[in-house]
Amino acid sequence: MAAQNTVSETVSETILVFDSGLGGLTVHREIAAVRPSADFVYVADDLAFPYGAMEEPALVARVVALMGELIATYRPDLVVIACNTASTIALPDLRKNFSLPFVGTVPAIKPACAASLTRRVSVLGTEATVKREYTHALIRDYAGDCQVTLVGSNKLAVYAEAELAGRSVADAMLTPELAPCFRDDGARTDTVVLACTHYPLIVARLRRLAPWPVSFLDPAPAIARRVADLLGSPPSPTRPGATRAVFTSGHAPTAVLARFGIRAEHPAPTAAT
Repeated sequence: MAAQNTVSETVSETILVFDSGLGGLTVHREIAAVRPSADFVYVADDLAFPYGAMEEPALVARVVALMGELIATYRPDLVVIACNTASTIALPDLRKNFSLPFVGTVPAIKPACAASLTRRVSVLGTEATVKREYTHALIRDYAGDCQVTLVGSNKLAVYAEAELAGRSVADAMLTPELAPCFRDDGARTDTVVLACTHYPLIVARLRRLAPWPVSFLDPAPAIARRVADLLGSPPSPTRPGATRAVFTSGHAPTAVLARFGIRAEHPAPTAAT
């Protein structure tokens, strides 16, 4: 009698992590830590980076079209949109067009305001994220008596990618992007929400440049917990998962990915170019 395939040979789960660039690596890292047996596809739409510079209708059309190709190619069990800008703009359309579960990345205003002792919270994101109605609704719903300062940067994500690639960015370039987060009107800002997944890549630099100590709130651990809740118990028996990366430009930063234990895949999808 021919031997049958065992469950361990066939059962796995696939998680697709999507971002405009390298920022989603901070989210992938947290999810992989709680889901070590999952297979991951990390997709960076770097051909359109940074998303904050795109008009809203164009961004929605691009992300939905590209996601259709990615789902058809990789058949993930769940998709994580590891980008605040894409989540606050395109997530409703993605959920309307595709039936699998999506986990978005939105500014962590609720936990930040709940934890703030001085009732002074700043949200540091891209210009696109901080001006979205979604972000303003979170403030209305969850800020309570907190005073929330919105700080939009159109440079910090680019600086974070440069730092990760080994191209040093001077303190004098980072400081003006960070400085508006710090208010002192008799009570000092004590919490800064990192509302772009690129920013945790340089959080050590941000802490050093801060005029006084604050809590920098990274949403990635909460995203990882949400993914684990939606997927339930992992397939059993477990095995070490693998991660591959796809870059829409076709130019994957191999050295950077290797530091995260990821291999690049070629060729990359080029939908919605």
